[in-house]
Amino acid sequence: MGMPRINKVFGAINIGSFRISAMIMGLSETGEMIVLGSGHRASQGIKRGYVTDMAAATYAIRDAVERAEKNAGASISSVWIGCAGAGLASQVAAVEIDIGGRRIEEEDIEHLLVAARESIQPDGRMVLHAQPAHYTLDGAHGVANPKGLHAERLGVDIHVMLADGAPVRNLIEAVQNAHLDVEAVVAAPIAAGYSCLTPEERELGTALIEIGGEVTNVSLYAGGMLLGLKAIPFGSADITDAIASSFGIRRFQAERLKCVAGSAVASPTDHREMIPVNGPGDDAGDQAGADTSRIPRAELVSVVTEQLARLTDEIGKALKEMGFSGSRGSQVVLTGGGAELAGVAEFAQSALGRPVRIGKPPALRGLPEAHSTAGFATLAGLCLYAADDPVDIRSVGPSYQPTTRYGGLKLVNRVVRAARDYF
Repeated sequence: MGMPRINKVFGAINIGSFRISAMIMGLSETGEMIVLGSGHRASQGIKRGYVTDMAAATYAIRDAVERAEKNAGASISSVWIGCAGAGLASQVAAVEIDIGGRRIEEEDIEHLLVAARESIQPDGRMVLHAQPAHYTLDGAHGVANPKGLHAERLGVDIHVMLADGAPVRNLIEAVQNAHLDVEAVVAAPIAAGYSCLTPEERELGTALIEIGGEVTNVSLYAGGMLLGLKAIPFGSADITDAIASSFGIRRFQAERLKCVAGSAVASPTDHREMIPVNGPGDDAGDQAGADTSRIPRAELVSVVTEQLARLTDEIGKALKEMGFSGSRGSQVVLTGGGAELAGVAEFAQSALGRPVRIGKPPALRGLPEAHSTAGFATLAGLCLYAADDPVDIRSVGPSYQPTTRYGGLKLVNRVVRAARDYF
C-alpha cells in the first residue's frame, strides 16, 4: 500500500533535560496521521525544564530538528514545542450565562466563550492554554456540543494552564534562534495526555505521571479535562546520579548501567549475578582492578529502588493533595523516559496501591520502533495536539462586553467539587 497524499505537515520539538527530540508528522487526505521523520539527541543548555545556556540549547534544538528533517526528506519552518518546567499550574474556571429557556445558537456559545476569556485572571503569569473542556446545561455536566439544545443557563468549564513567563520566553527564543517559528507552547502533561490516555480514561479519572530526566509531572484527569498538576523536581537523571555516586563512575557509565542492568524489581538471582561497572572500552586496569569493577546486581537494584521509593513517596503525596483517592478513578499511567526502566510499573503499583500501566505513543504509521517507547510519548502527543487544533477561548469571536451575568472563576471550589465527584 502506497503512501497517501499528505495535506498538512506538523513539526514538534520536546525540549527535555535529558534529550531534545523532534518529529515531523503529516495529516493525509484520508485523515490518517503519519510520522514522516523523527530524531533526537542529548540535551544541552536545559536544566529541570529551564534554559540555562541559550547557545547550547539552540544548537541542540537545531541538531535534533535537522535529524528529523533528514529522516523525513523534508524541511519545516515552524514547530509546536513542549514545556515540562516553567512552574506549570493547572486551573479550572466555571463560567455561566443566562439563556432563558430558548434554543442555544452559535452566537450564544461564542458569547459564553468571550465571557470566559474576560474572566481569566492569570495574576501576572503566562496563559499557555485556555480551552473549553465541556459545557453544562442548567448545571448538568458532560455536554459536548450544546448548539440546538434548550436551557435556562449555559455554562462551560475552562481548563487554564499557566506558566512563568520568563522561562517560556527563553524556550521560545532558543527555538527561534534555531531559525524556526513557534506555533505554540504546549504543556507537556497536555501533550502526554493526548498520546497516552483514552477518552474514557480522561473521563473516568486517571493520574498521568510523566517521569522526565529532571522533572516528574503528576497530572490528574477527570471529567474529560486536566483538573490538577504538580511538578516534582526529581527525575530519572537523579537515579543515574545516585548510581554514579554509589559506585564511583561517570554519569554516562551510570546511565548505561541503569539501562542495561538496572531494575526496579529485585530477583532471587541478583546476589549471585555479577555485573561490570565499567563501560565498554574503559580501561579496567590489571586483573585485580577488573575484579573490583564488578558488583552484585543486587547492589545496583538497591540503589535504584531507594531512589524510586523517594519519588513514589512524593507522587503519593501529590495525588493525595489533589484528591486522587477512593475507589473511583484509581488508574495510574506512567510515561516519560523514566518509565522505560525495567519493572518500574510493578514497583509503582506496589508503592501507590493502584493499578499502573506504561503509557506509550499510539501505533502510528511511520513511527520508528525506537521512538515507540514511553520516552517519546509527549513528542508524538505534540503532533496529535497540533492536528486536533483545540479551541482556545482567547482567539474566539469579537471582543465585546457580555450583557448577561456570568459566574467568576470559582477555581478552588470547582476543582474541589470535581475531585469529590470523580474520586
